[in-house]
Amino acid sequence: MNLEDPELKAKVILIALLLALCTGAVFAQQSANEVAVWKLEHSYWEYVKAADLVGYRTLWDAKFVGWPYISPAPQRKDHVTDWLRQYTGKGVRLASYSLEPLGSVATGNIVVTYYRLTAVWGDQGGNGKPQTSRITHTWIRTPAGWQILGGMSAHQPEDQR
Repeated sequence: MNLEDPELKAKVILIALLLALCTGAVFAQQSANEVAVWKLEHSYWEYVKAADLVGYRTLWDAKFVGWPYISPAPQRKDHVTDWLRQYTGKGVRLASYSLEPLGSVATGNIVVTYYRLTAVWGDQGGNGKPQTSRITHTWIRTPAGWQILGGMSAHQPEDQR
């Protein structure tokens, strides 16, 4: 095969582009379970924004263990609202957020999500600066619906945004 031939070279490039597009389309498709869980990720942050601790707690499985960036060690379900209580106790609330899905995978009754969240935590006047975090959650389908079984979060360094 002589890639010096312009016609052949054009065909090879076209085939490579088509393969790349097809591959991207396959990976871009999400299962119904992933779509459902991504909706719940948004609900998670709406509960936080409303400071709705009762609604927020419904998202967590009884066996949950996760490691939030504010904690020196993994935590269980009985501590999932601690961080939010710390914020609201200081008069700080989630003023706005932007959730950027970066990846997800579904298998059986499990979905794992990966995303970047930029949140503005504001005082009563809504004043605050954006903070970006990396978050992963492992969701499990239970008789009560999809719930978070595990997770981890970390601050997003400025130079990686």
